[in-house]
Amino acid sequence: MTEGNKKIESVDSVVVSSSVLADLFGLTDRRIRTLAEEGILKKISRGRYDLFSSIRNYIIYLKTQSDLKEDKTEKSIDYDMEHALLERAKREKVELELTAMKGTMHLSEDVERVMNDMLANFRAKLLSLPTKIAPLLAGKEDISEIQQLLQNDFYEILHEFSFYNPEDFYSEKYINIDEVTNEANIYQVKEINAINGNMQH
Repeated sequence: MTEGNKKIESVDSVVVSSSVLADLFGLTDRRIRTLAEEGILKKISRGRYDLFSSIRNYIIYLKTQSDLKEDKTEKSIDYDMEHALLERAKREKVELELTAMKGTMHLSEDVERVMNDMLANFRAKLLSLPTKIAPLLAGKEDISEIQQLLQNDFYEILHEFSFYNPEDFYSEKYINIDEVTNEANIYQVKEINAINGNMQH
């Protein structure tokens, strides 16, 4: 079997150029180098990158940036009054517990659980690529056509993992506030009807 027709058994060892990553992520070569300097993309040698680790790390990076933007809030603390600071801390603790119950804040263990599942699924999809793509690449000699086929499959995977579903991160403490409110309203109506019924008798 020639080097050009060598079958890829695992994407763990696939090394690509910065231009390939730039095309896959829709970034410039300069941005690819910056991400590598920040330790997000795994650089093997000059202009060469570990494909699997780089894609995995870039997905984690995108999700982290998205969460930071959504969760970023401006907080002002009165440092002049220790009592006020203590009361604020107590109130924030209650608010954090409430947001966790509402599902608007995620506990670290829930994030770890979901990310582990997501990365396992992502790894499985990457490992299945050789089997999926091999028949499509058979007999292809045009490099641009081969790159386009590979790019389409990578984009499909990246697109699937780019969506954020807050419900995936809900913990066991999560409470649907709307359902609780509706149940309370129904109970109130029943109580009022019962009282009115007793008054009519």
